[in-house]
Amino acid sequence: MTRAASSYLDLDKGWVDRRIFWEREIYDRELEQIFARCWLFVAHESQVEKPGDFIITSMGEDGVIVARGQDKQVRVFLNACPHRGNKVCFADGGTTRSFICNYHGWAFGLDGALRGMPEQKLYEATPGFDMKDWGLKQARVESYKGLVFATFDETAPSLGDYLGDFRWYLDAVLDVEEGGTEFLPGATRWTMNCNWKVAADNFAGDIYHALWTHLGGAKPTLDAYGGVKIDHENSYQVSVNGHGWEFGNNMIGNAATMGDRDLLRYMKSRADGIAARLGDFRKNMWGAVSSATVFPNFSFLPGYFTFRTFQPKGPTGIEIMAWTLVPKNMPDDIKDRFRRGAMRTFSPAGILETDDGENWENCTATNAGVVTRKQKLYYGLNPKGGDVEAGLPGDITRGQVSDVNQRAFYRRWAELMDGETWADIPMAPSRLPVLEAAE
Repeated sequence: MTRAASSYLDLDKGWVDRRIFWEREIYDRELEQIFARCWLFVAHESQVEKPGDFIITSMGEDGVIVARGQDKQVRVFLNACPHRGNKVCFADGGTTRSFICNYHGWAFGLDGALRGMPEQKLYEATPGFDMKDWGLKQARVESYKGLVFATFDETAPSLGDYLGDFRWYLDAVLDVEEGGTEFLPGATRWTMNCNWKVAADNFAGDIYHALWTHLGGAKPTLDAYGGVKIDHENSYQVSVNGHGWEFGNNMIGNAATMGDRDLLRYMKSRADGIAARLGDFRKNMWGAVSSATVFPNFSFLPGYFTFRTFQPKGPTGIEIMAWTLVPKNMPDDIKDRFRRGAMRTFSPAGILETDDGENWENCTATNAGVVTRKQKLYYGLNPKGGDVEAGLPGDITRGQVSDVNQRAFYRRWAELMDGETWADIPMAPSRLPVLEAAE
């Protein structure tokens, strides 16, 4: 890329250059500088619960296998045979004892190591060949409360440092009760013709669009519960290291659009238990009007319990994988209500997801025009509000409707695109030890 990424935006003036959503050269650098270096979400531990369990997914455009070995350790390795490059696994997931390439029969263990091949004696008689050198390329793997992340960058900071104080807010979904969380069986999977950043920045901080885009789908349901309005004084945006979460403090705002009174009654019944565990502030985040993105492409809607990845497939394409995450000890009938509610609202045919899809595709397609793509986009919304009390972690501001998190998202994007090493990329100092001691 001939220009510095920072030259494509001026966040102090509140604009972003549209070419970052279209040009192939920029996209190719993103694969190198962001997706090959950052910690990327690859699985929930419940998807690979037992030895031999595996799923396949992507890290950027690199296909990977996530597998739990006989030693119970979760590993991530490239889904590409080092012999001639064929995939070694074509199934989406399952249970196995090994992975065998269709092309020449090279066999790999659950740890990714090369275990054997047809006519193995011929290789053993080949000077310089050592089976230990030809296993599947492995990534670093770390987990946070059930969420498994991986990176192929040996110099990347720890996952804890990468997430930073964002973990305090993640606990409002991941740690609301004993037993942890799980992904319900099954997933939805679909493709869209949009740039990955259009979707990821939407989840990082754009509640503004819901006041118009989703009005038709959400209003009839919300009206049945007296309506849910954005409270500009009791809502927030928080960003840490480019991760963004916009949220209200109303507990059931998003969940109400699922139209299930039994589900809402259950959520209200859990309020005191969550408050005892996490405090009143985070209790009210559970089910609230909110959305979040763990940079770069792992996003979720806490109120709907739907989690997804926006996998890049070229500068103008993504593949979305979406799951329903619930507390493991939640009653089965409530789990099923959340699953069905998420499908009705945020799935390929959901009453709210289809609104977003049409907009995101059009936001990308307009950049085909050579004049259009040279124009700036406005990201300067910043209503007068002020900072939240210093007791809360992260860069947090009062008021849900602003572009503050989206500006933070693109600031991190530019830092990673231009930074040659992780030493060039600033990391937010952590307040978690102080908070945890106080709790």
